[in-house]
Amino acid sequence: MIATSTVFLALAALVVATPARRAASCTFPDPPSTSSLSEPMSVTGDFDGGNVRFDRGEACTGQSEGGDSNAVFLLEDGASLSNVVIGADQAEGVHCLGSCTLTNVWFEAVCEDAITIKQDSGTSTISGGGAKGAEDKVVQHNGGGTVVIDSFCVQDFGKLYRSCGNCDEYGQTALTVLSSMYERHVEISNIIASSGSSLAGINSNYGDTAIIDVDSSTIDDVDSICDTYEGNDNGDEPEKLTSNESNDYCQF
Repeated sequence: MIATSTVFLALAALVVATPARRAASCTFPDPPSTSSLSEPMSVTGDFDGGNVRFDRGEACTGQSEGGDSNAVFLLEDGASLSNVVIGADQAEGVHCLGSCTLTNVWFEAVCEDAITIKQDSGTSTISGGGAKGAEDKVVQHNGGGTVVIDSFCVQDFGKLYRSCGNCDEYGQTALTVLSSMYERHVEISNIIASSGSSLAGINSNYGDTAIIDVDSSTIDDVDSICDTYEGNDNGDEPEKLTSNESNDYCQF
């Protein structure tokens, strides 16, 4: 028989070992310097930017669709990017070519998209950091798998997350026939969101899901928690099916 004191000690050890949940913050760092890149910086492994501001030295081109060559950072499969400030002078922020981890990555002004996810499968995690001034999307999920967004701040935005409804893993609009239309998932928790259109947009006909923990989040002046769309393979703008409605696909 196991002594009662032994059980109490084991439970106490589990409590101590469980990390405290970090709090989201909307206090953007004050970068010590700015680095304007002539081409995207490719990251394999881990890169800690020390809160330096990185940009491409070119003014935002609005909602004109860009590619990998326009990004500030290209993250290879398994790469991690941390403590970086993305400045306003760029067209595309971070492109994840496989599963990636972003920790304390801040976007002072979002151009076309802040973060583009192109993984085939697996999980990409966005933890800490924040973005503001997104005319449309902050996180664009073109590939498959799952995106986890936690402890993130988003201000003055269109959509925090959008599962692409008419493009393939390369971000190409489906003008003819797509190689694949992915099932995509997102988990959002512990965020601070203000002045936005919606937190998530997903394609219910492809089996997408969005799980949003509103109880752990601070949400102010956001029109919709989650919207469902009917994705397509002909390049048309997807039709919105539901708005701010909790259901099997939008869970909040």
